[in-house]
Amino acid sequence: MKKLSIAVALLLAATFTFAQDSYTAEQEGWLVSLEEAYQESQKTGKPIMANFTGSDWCGWCKKLSAAVFVKPEFKEWAAENVVLLELDFPRRKQLPQEIREQNYSLQKSFGVRGYPTIWVFNLEKDKKSGQFSIEALGKTGYRPTVKEFTSGVDQMITKSKG
Repeated sequence: MKKLSIAVALLLAATFTFAQDSYTAEQEGWLVSLEEAYQESQKTGKPIMANFTGSDWCGWCKKLSAAVFVKPEFKEWAAENVVLLELDFPRRKQLPQEIREQNYSLQKSFGVRGYPTIWVFNLEKDKKSGQFSIEALGKTGYRPTVKEFTSGVDQMITKSKG
């Protein structure tokens, strides 16, 4: 398994609650704050599934959303298996600075070069430094059906437990 580390400033983490109040994900049920996704992941034991997207300009991102993310069967699967995190890179709307910096930091950490890219990972947080350590379970991109998409992610999760 691939291990990555990222530094997220403590100040940045402290401002996520404020940013979350004024900015929400394009898709219902998705978080936009890594800190909130981490807390939910710790509480539930589920890995985080991060969608690197260009919500207002990326054609394949829009296709993935329409074919998979809005479907009831995906929402049911996600509720049982993963914590959803949207990392958006829009062109026509402005994100809060804290969210934009977080998203670019994660894009760099994961080496994301195209959209949509979906990474599944676990997080650990160093209590002293506030830095996250990422255990990357795998990545995927556009898949035309919920079944194809979720079966691929299920394989990543299963492999990490084995």
